[in-house]
Amino acid sequence: MKKVIIGLRLEFLNMALVASVVALLGMFLPFVSTSSDKLSLLRVMGSSWIMVAAVVLAVIAAVLGIVNFVRPSIWGVRIWVIVAALQTLTLTVLLFASKSILDGSGLLSESFLVKSFGIGYWLSLIAAYVALVLSMKTAKINTGYIVLVILGVIWLFPILWVILTSLRAESGYYVGYFIPKGFTFDNYVNLFTNPSVLPFGKWWVNTMIVAICCCLINTMIILATSFVLSRTRFAGRTTFMKILMIIGMFPGFMSMIAVYNILKGIGLNQSLLALIVVGAASAAMGYHVCKGFFDTIPKALDEAATVDGATRLQIFFKITIPMSKPIAIYTLLTNFLGAWSDYIFPSILFGDKQASYTVAVGLNWMTDFRRIDTYYTQFAAGALVVAVPIVILFICLQKFYVEGMSGSVKG
Repeated sequence: MKKVIIGLRLEFLNMALVASVVALLGMFLPFVSTSSDKLSLLRVMGSSWIMVAAVVLAVIAAVLGIVNFVRPSIWGVRIWVIVAALQTLTLTVLLFASKSILDGSGLLSESFLVKSFGIGYWLSLIAAYVALVLSMKTAKINTGYIVLVILGVIWLFPILWVILTSLRAESGYYVGYFIPKGFTFDNYVNLFTNPSVLPFGKWWVNTMIVAICCCLINTMIILATSFVLSRTRFAGRTTFMKILMIIGMFPGFMSMIAVYNILKGIGLNQSLLALIVVGAASAAMGYHVCKGFFDTIPKALDEAATVDGATRLQIFFKITIPMSKPIAIYTLLTNFLGAWSDYIFPSILFGDKQASYTVAVGLNWMTDFRRIDTYYTQFAAGALVVAVPIVILFICLQKFYVEGMSGSVKG
């Protein structure tokens, strides 16, 4: 008769045990396989506490698997899940920390690279993840959590890499390891202390000016256009919307050279005003989302206000805008983000006029092949400084941002 325990799915227990044992056995196989060295994890574990932890957790996980196989219990399996999670985390950390550990240990006769990992490491890593998933299934824990955790690590990894690079004391573009050997805040200080060579502060101010102006002007144009197209009916309205939609389907960079020549002809090239003017000129084509939101506002309110003697302008500012706070905030935020991160057109517009650069163009200037070894760590610091206003804005306005998007979908 098949054994049943409420709260457990015992059909996965045997497979989880096998995976835990395989993860442990992998540590007896070559952890490092270079042309002259083949070392198991047990032979190099003394190099770092992380490697010691990986071995200890593998042993505990295998023992817990055997214990639960002999006498399964809900709490026993849950503890097994926790240990398996710690084991997979430790083995994942080794993927990035092994170079720094092994290169400094003197155990290898040559430099360690990721391709130097042996079959033992990859077998242990894969088996540990399989054991974690199967033990979670045994405990009836949704394995979607582990998928979300893995995806979260993948998404956060580039951000962590930029943060560590911005704090790295060693200069240079490629250093061959993930965790810096030394940490410093000089990369942030140097961004603002040598304006004659690296005017990052000027670039940041330029970008803030353009972003704020585009944010306010473009938002008013979009809201006004959306209001007219949503609340009024006039000859050619449908045709006008179709034309805007068709024009919006063409990539913006198709017209950049023509726009640049026009700006050069009127003397606005290589200026911040040009970015503001071009942004305002094309803002009306982004009316679709706001119009969808305005369509959800009852027209009876407009009619009642008209009966009371209100003009279209008064209806727009005193009724429609106050009721459209979520979509207005959404439009403000998206226009700010667009202007703040714009690179393609500013790079064409400013050319070699460094004083007019925005941060996107300036950061690209720092990664030129002639300067990348000198400024790479400062580039990483600059990337984080640039992200600060965006993060603050999104945290403060997240509620309205979500409401604005939900309202636009409804419309």
